[in-house]
Amino acid sequence: MIFIALTASVLCLLPQTVPALWACARACPASCTCTSEKRCTVLCDRSGLSSLPREFPCEASSINLDKNSLKFLSERAFGTLPSLRSLSLDHNNISFITPGAFKGLPNLVELKMAHNEYIRYLHTRTFTGLKRLVRLDVADCNLFNMPDRIFLENYALKELFCFQNNFRRIPGALRGMENLTHVYLERNKIEAVAYNSLLGLGNLRYLNLQENRINVIHDQSFQDLLRLENFYLNDNLLSELPKVAFKGLWRLKMLNLGGNLLTNVSRTWFSDLVELEVLYLDRNRLVYIEEGSFENLTSLITLHLNSNNLSSLPFSVFQPVYFIGRLYLFRNPWECDCSLEYLKEWMESYKLVRDIPCASPSSVAGLDLSEVVYARVNGSCIDPGELNLTTAQSEILSTTENRFNSLISKLLQQELRDEVGNGMESLRNGTLLDSAEGLGSGVERVVASPTLVSFLVVCRVLWKVIGGVFPFGHVTGT
Repeated sequence: MIFIALTASVLCLLPQTVPALWACARACPASCTCTSEKRCTVLCDRSGLSSLPREFPCEASSINLDKNSLKFLSERAFGTLPSLRSLSLDHNNISFITPGAFKGLPNLVELKMAHNEYIRYLHTRTFTGLKRLVRLDVADCNLFNMPDRIFLENYALKELFCFQNNFRRIPGALRGMENLTHVYLERNKIEAVAYNSLLGLGNLRYLNLQENRINVIHDQSFQDLLRLENFYLNDNLLSELPKVAFKGLWRLKMLNLGGNLLTNVSRTWFSDLVELEVLYLDRNRLVYIEEGSFENLTSLITLHLNSNNLSSLPFSVFQPVYFIGRLYLFRNPWECDCSLEYLKEWMESYKLVRDIPCASPSSVAGLDLSEVVYARVNGSCIDPGELNLTTAQSEILSTTENRFNSLISKLLQQELRDEVGNGMESLRNGTLLDSAEGLGSGVERVVASPTLVSFLVVCRVLWKVIGGVFPFGHVTGT
């Protein structure tokens, strides 16, 4: 048995001369499926495994062990698999990884261990021997930190997925990893970016720090990120930035600062971002943008300023940005005076912007800027005025009350004429005394007619309760 085991181990180290299809199928673990259309692939996902199979085909180039119940990885857990390039251990119950667990996998390029909620700690030598590792995924575990020297042998590492863990700071293990191109640290608990957090990452192109608790960024924190192209800092707690926070990031194409607590934009922030194409400043508390803040953004295509507290936006803020293609400004309390007339012209002429609801002045409140008509006197724009709503309402009520009183007077006069007419008819048909009595009773009825009194009371109540609230002539149908 020892001889057979040694022979198998030696065969894995020798050039592969046996047909891959036969060799892959011969050594396939009982609970797994093995295919070899191009390379030997071992599929052990969803197999109910609580421990690793004793051996894998030495020709295996890919092993999938996702969604099992694996708890422990011992030293050299996978034996010697010189052809293995991809290993996936996502969605298991791994709680401890013995140092050297991945020894014997010298050509491994991708290692995935995401969604293992019991991994809270990694030893300094966890990834020892993986000198060709390019992509490592430890997302959605419960890691609180990483040893500073954990990647000492992984100098080929380019992509690191560490999102949705419990990091309170950017792991020091990243410093000096000059081949890193993509780092995913979103949805952690990082509170600050120190001046030395990202030192030596000269080839980094993608950095995601969104949905953390970052409230402080030190000066020159990004000084080494000279090749950075996509940068996510959105949904943090930033209320201010260093004056030259993004100095030297000439290759940056997308910057997301949305969902923070920024109240103003400084003209020094973006002065070096000559290749920036998309800028997110939405969902902040912006009330002021300094003149010239976007003047060097000559490549800018899309600018998001929606969901802030902006009421004005002078044209000088954009000069000399000529190539902007989309401008998002909705959900701001815009004051649609003459200072925004240029925006309306942009809306009509270049279709750069739409949906700019006016909050003031009251004469245009609720309208979209595209619906506002600016008056002109001697060629000069006149701001829409504020409506004097109190005076206007008083005038409406006064006019309506006069009309109501006039209507009541006419009704009284008509009732009196009818009763007097009835009295005169009695004079012609009866005695003088009887007629006089009839006339007197007729006048009396004008004064004391129950029908008329009831009518007047109802009208007065309607006037007090309804008329004062919904003036005649201003009630719309439901």
